[in-house]
Amino acid sequence: MSGLRQEAFCLQSGRPVLSSPPVISIVDDDGSVRAATSNLVRSLGYVVHAFGSAEEFLGSPYLNDTSCVIADVQMPAMSGLDLQAHLRAKGYRVPFIFITAFSVDSARVRALKAGASCFLAKPFAGEALIECLDAALQGHADTTSK
Repeated sequence: MSGLRQEAFCLQSGRPVLSSPPVISIVDDDGSVRAATSNLVRSLGYVVHAFGSAEEFLGSPYLNDTSCVIADVQMPAMSGLDLQAHLRAKGYRVPFIFITAFSVDSARVRALKAGASCFLAKPFAGEALIECLDAALQGHADTTSK
């Protein structure tokens, strides 16, 4: 597992400066899944914001601070896939990890074609989510540093 805080150095003093941990937004209409996922991600040292719907996330003040979205595929009103498409259309390139109780191949293919980092079927092992999160954040860092 990779470290959350990367060491950076002040150009003037040469002293280490800690960067703030990534912000992970969890969007799931199932409160128990939302709470369990939030607890796991928070235990890794990330800043976590949890939302019961895509609309709640879109209206939040954390949209621009989010480093990665973990979203349920099937939710009332706006699905996780629709949320991803909406954000991409607005120019947001934040990585997405999808979780679903209904693993449908067409949804998986659509998510991955749209650039999803991972697609996990519920129930999933915590370690699988951790690996997906590490990969998503590393991939996002690689694309934003170019």
